[in-house]
Amino acid sequence: MKTLKHMTRLLTLTILLVSLAASSFSQVSQEQMEKLQRALQFIEFAYIEELDDEKLVEDAIRGMLRELDPHSRYLSADELRRANEPLEGSFEGIGIQFDLINDTIVVVSPIPGGPSEKVGLMPGDKIVYINGEESYGSNVTNEFVQQKLRGERGTEVEVSIHLTGAAELLDFSITRDKIPIHSVDAAFMATPETGYIKINRFARTTLREVRDAISDLKSEGMTNLIVDLNYNSGGYLDVAIDLTDEFLERDQLIVYTEGHAAPRQEFKSTSRGNFKEGKVVVLINEGSASASEIFAGAIQDWDRGLIVGRRSFGKGLVQRPFELPDESAIRLTTAQYHTPTGRSIQKPYDEGTDQYYADLSNRLSSGELVSPENITFPDSLKYSTKINGRAVYGGGGIMPDFFTPLDTAEVSDYYSRMLRRGVLNTFGIEYTNRNRQTLSEQYDNVNDFIENFHVDEALIDSLRNYAADQHDLVDDDNDNEKAVEHIKRQLKGQIARNLFDFSAYIQVVMQHENYFKEAIRIIEDDTFEQLQIRY
Repeated sequence: MKTLKHMTRLLTLTILLVSLAASSFSQVSQEQMEKLQRALQFIEFAYIEELDDEKLVEDAIRGMLRELDPHSRYLSADELRRANEPLEGSFEGIGIQFDLINDTIVVVSPIPGGPSEKVGLMPGDKIVYINGEESYGSNVTNEFVQQKLRGERGTEVEVSIHLTGAAELLDFSITRDKIPIHSVDAAFMATPETGYIKINRFARTTLREVRDAISDLKSEGMTNLIVDLNYNSGGYLDVAIDLTDEFLERDQLIVYTEGHAAPRQEFKSTSRGNFKEGKVVVLINEGSASASEIFAGAIQDWDRGLIVGRRSFGKGLVQRPFELPDESAIRLTTAQYHTPTGRSIQKPYDEGTDQYYADLSNRLSSGELVSPENITFPDSLKYSTKINGRAVYGGGGIMPDFFTPLDTAEVSDYYSRMLRRGVLNTFGIEYTNRNRQTLSEQYDNVNDFIENFHVDEALIDSLRNYAADQHDLVDDDNDNEKAVEHIKRQLKGQIARNLFDFSAYIQVVMQHENYFKEAIRIIEDDTFEQLQIRY
């Protein structure tokens, strides 16, 4: 164990860092430091149990940060590495997307070009042994899989695969490699003139991925663009700024940040960018946060495009990392960002962290997610866009120009139970694998599949029988036509995913989403002209 002296020194350093970012060193007085040290001495001397000094330090830091705001947090060295992986754009491992279904690791799809695809792993393969160790049962968790399958590039891992109907296991030796993490989930032509790009995070590779996607879509005839940021929780501030720069005219304010110890800093657009002309629609919802709100706010404030969906999350706080001696770190809120009109998008957090994160469930219970009439903003939060003077609001997320309600009727209890148990996924994998040759011969591409493949009643009956036989799930909602149609769409999407790729799944299910159809409508009619939105 570390000594109490070491613990006190580390905790003192952390408090000093917090104090520096919040205001100045002088605010942590000698008297306050002595008070803290005395409290720690009492704990070590008199507490009923022996203490783990390292854990006590971490708990103290976490507790201190939790009292500041909902987004300041402590990360151990391992947590920091895992948190940075998705934003840095790669990790090292065997390269599979997987689900844990019935306590078994099931390959959803090998990552294209990755080690698993190269040795021949297929969707639906069940990994039952890893380096000779059983990898099924109640002890198998996401963390277990990551610990066993991730590892240093160039190292080997032995896996044993069970194929449905096969008598013997198949053994594979896979050499780990660097696996890319993509931030663009899908890019396709929604209409002959309108492209669609879905971005899942603002990572180091995002700008390059989006530029490549725009270039490809332009070669297919794209003149207008839908940018889907639904459930995009954010990422790097500078990446959001660079991506917004792709769409704005030169020298337009994108965002500014300001805090008690952080002077105002402005970020403006340049002459760079490859989509400064053309209609733009940005899709957002209650899961769109931080960098997503920076992008959407700038597009809206400069009347460069229109926002479709539901009110975004409302995270307008900027976190700055401070490294600690043991390679852990604190991510401390040091500033607040504002959109070009001066709006603060940060929702209130003065009632505590629990209430802050309960906001989304409160939106559902209040009816906000199904009707914009249930959303009210005081006049003090009203702003005007920079070009046309349209009314926009701050103080709790980006409010879209066109609201699209959440359809709760289509998500039945039966569908939710199937989703939790992975029934749609595994049935889709098994159906595709049984019929892969026929499906590949019938459908040359995703568009052909969307137009000509239909989930008929016979296939739905097969799904119901599979759910009942394999998972003891009975359809109690088969008279709900909306729910049945939703299941059909999801099943068709899963089959497309396994036949083509994840982008195909999104392209299939997107055809029926109300926000997607609304985006196409306002691009194709005269909405942009009526509202004088620049394109």
